[in-house]
Amino acid sequence: MLNYIWFGMLAIGFIVGTLNGRIEAVTKALIDSCNSAVTLSIGLLGIMCLWTGLMGVAEQSGLVQYIAKIVRPIMRFLFPDIPKKHPAIGAMVMNMVANFLGLGNAATPLGLKAMGELQKLNTKKDTATDSMSMFLVLNTAAIQLIPATIIAVRAASGSTSPGEIIGTVWVASICATIAGIIAVKILSIRSKKKLR
Repeated sequence: MLNYIWFGMLAIGFIVGTLNGRIEAVTKALIDSCNSAVTLSIGLLGIMCLWTGLMGVAEQSGLVQYIAKIVRPIMRFLFPDIPKKHPAIGAMVMNMVANFLGLGNAATPLGLKAMGELQKLNTKKDTATDSMSMFLVLNTAAIQLIPATIIAVRAASGSTSPGEIIGTVWVASICATIAGIIAVKILSIRSKKKLR
């Protein structure tokens, strides 16, 4: 569906540009946008490589397992139906650490791995479990200590102080996470009451 929407927007832009006699302006905007996209992508590539490499080192050095031990009480509260040493816990912790560092793109493969592990525990394969719902909320709301991707985008776009958004990101992501956790817990309790 999104492909059709994007194609429709492009087609309408070309048609309106042609009807107004401004096809040169449309062509110039298209070329400028392509150049900006490449420049932005290269700027993001460096920071993504850095943080993805650091995440790999953290995993190999045992830091992720250490972090998992520290956050175990929180994980038991959020995900009570997952066995203690299940592989889903490690994948979820790594995903949350990547999101905590503001690396949404680096967190995606870890999130997919975690969901795959959670699906193995799922007895109803066509219905999301409470743990899957909670993980999805935490992954989407994601408290961010260092919004690295947003800072990189702002820096690549020429911002004079790309890091000034950090405080706002903290407040917004903490509020979203708390609201999401409360909503999942309430809906989980309601669905269990209906099943009885």
